[in-house]
Amino acid sequence: MTEVTLSNVVKKYGAHQAVHGIDLDIADGEFVVLVGPSGCGKSTTLRMIAGLEDITGGEVSIGGRVVNDLPPRERNISMVFQNYALYPHMTVRENLGFSLHIAKQEPAQIKTAVDQAAGILGLDELMDRKPAELSGGQRQRVAMGRAIVRSPDVFLFDEPLSNLDAKLRTQMRAEIKKLHQKIGNTIIYVTHDQVEAMTLADRIVLMRDGHIVQVGTPLELFNTPVDTFVATFIGSPPMNLVDGTVRGGNIQLTDGQSLPVPVGARGLVREGQDVQFGFRADNLMPLGHAVDEVGEIHQVDLTITLTEPLGTETILFTTFGGIEVQAKMFNPRPVRPGEQMTFRLVLDKCHVFDAASGTAIRS
Repeated sequence: MTEVTLSNVVKKYGAHQAVHGIDLDIADGEFVVLVGPSGCGKSTTLRMIAGLEDITGGEVSIGGRVVNDLPPRERNISMVFQNYALYPHMTVRENLGFSLHIAKQEPAQIKTAVDQAAGILGLDELMDRKPAELSGGQRQRVAMGRAIVRSPDVFLFDEPLSNLDAKLRTQMRAEIKKLHQKIGNTIIYVTHDQVEAMTLADRIVLMRDGHIVQVGTPLELFNTPVDTFVATFIGSPPMNLVDGTVRGGNIQLTDGQSLPVPVGARGLVREGQDVQFGFRADNLMPLGHAVDEVGEIHQVDLTITLTEPLGTETILFTTFGGIEVQAKMFNPRPVRPGEQMTFRLVLDKCHVFDAASGTAIRS
């Protein structure tokens, strides 16, 4: 069993504190994604787990063993980097087996491990090529294969897809997910891309300024964000946030509109409290082009300012509560700027956040 546990882990660079005493338990065989904006401490955290960065305070344990003072080679982890880190003068076969040669394993063992990794990743036809003869996606598969042959307890991925184009990123996401299904090892994966986090993770760890903001399944972060940072970071398009004030049991928006307080926040807001009313694009949809929802519905007439047709759906831009928001339309038809449409807002799916702290208000 290979659990990974971080207990009050701190990282300082002189006077600058990059990671602020984080705690995290990762189960054996779990796929956990650390995500957040640049500079949030996610890669530093991964490098401390790998042993590539010294730990200023706290403990990191792998498989129940504290590894703070162990060099990377003794932690039984494998790391896949953003830049592939392949040896340009070696063939794919030689790259895959290099670490096993260094470990002085028997040639027959090396061949078995290399052939097995190549089979898992579909590299059999590429074994005699050198990295310069490979595409970006093929190089990344070789980098993953080199990690697999070592039979590590834990795989660490540091933004492995950021150098690939959009189509290849989509393909490689599927490859990595299939890899996890085949081998079942614990995987800790770092990315700044919330789409990668949502599609790959068993659980997401969302970080900001060296702190963990929220940990949960992708749907937990999407449906029940703890604050406005999570609400706007997770999900595409990001959640719309409209300023308002609680008046007479309703939320009065800056443009004078009044909305009922969503069920989850009723009884928890106070009169005169400044709040932000949050809703996602697919909670604001025009009549006749919406998914049927059960619950409390509020209708509102809005004027379209911009459209983004995406084939099966269209993103609609409009002004609501005095700010530009995004709505969504299924069964799309041509919509022109200036057209007025009646929208249904599903209040049961809406959120209320305290304006001062950004914290979600819900029962």
